[in-house]
Amino acid sequence: MTDASAAGGSGAELRQRIVWGVGLAVVALAVAVAGGWITVVAAAVLTFIVGWEWTRMTVPRAPSALAPALGVPAFAAAAVIVAGFEAHVAAVIVAGLGAVLMGAALRSAWAAGGVVYAAALGIALVALRLDPVDGLVAVLFLFAVVWGADTGAYTVGRTLGGPKLWPRVSPKKTWSGFLGGLAVGIAAGLLVIAIAGRPVTLTLGVVALALALVSVAGDLFESAVKRRFGVKDSSHIIPGHGGVMDRVDALLFAAAAAAAIGWAHGGQDAVGQGLLRW
Repeated sequence: MTDASAAGGSGAELRQRIVWGVGLAVVALAVAVAGGWITVVAAAVLTFIVGWEWTRMTVPRAPSALAPALGVPAFAAAAVIVAGFEAHVAAVIVAGLGAVLMGAALRSAWAAGGVVYAAALGIALVALRLDPVDGLVAVLFLFAVVWGADTGAYTVGRTLGGPKLWPRVSPKKTWSGFLGGLAVGIAAGLLVIAIAGRPVTLTLGVVALALALVSVAGDLFESAVKRRFGVKDSSHIIPGHGGVMDRVDALLFAAAAAAAIGWAHGGQDAVGQGLLRW
């Protein structure tokens, strides 16, 4: 997620970030629109990469034991594939079992946490998208809130500046960016609802606010983890952006929250409807 008041680097670096950022957004939207097993497989691949980056960052000795190290992303991705069969409870069980086994194999609570962290993203996205009624709108609503909050935080924070949000963890983020991001995230999410022809309600505004807040928490969480291990980027897979985790940290927390809300309100077979219909 973009720092609220980041300078953006040189012109060439900024252009590279924009090109790759737009390209990744287009791919994400195309996968969301495609739905079905295209979405499931894409979510599993995304989850595997996040799990690999997490292990690479938090379990330094993992490369000396290649098979156990790959077990973290493998278990996380397997849980997403299970979710693709609309067996969401079983997917959560697979992720939990993988966390226990990998924590023991690598003797690391961070390895166990990595399975849960990575699997949460893929399971949540699949559970939302596979809703037969509101799956696509639910995912687009989620994307709009998270991307809107990110863009709003960057734009407002860079324009207004001011006091820092949490300088010890993320020294570039400002309170003005935080508040601006929340406002833009809510507006973007409700715009998607309006375009989809659904009623724009106060309750959905509250849901959008909750997801925007959680997205900020996800961003700060990854920043704290990277500081804990002295890492600037989770990897260097994406030119100008670092790793995949660096781009989906906010989305991961927001997706998990959205799926939890939808599941609690609509049941495991109607996660998207549970998120949007109040």
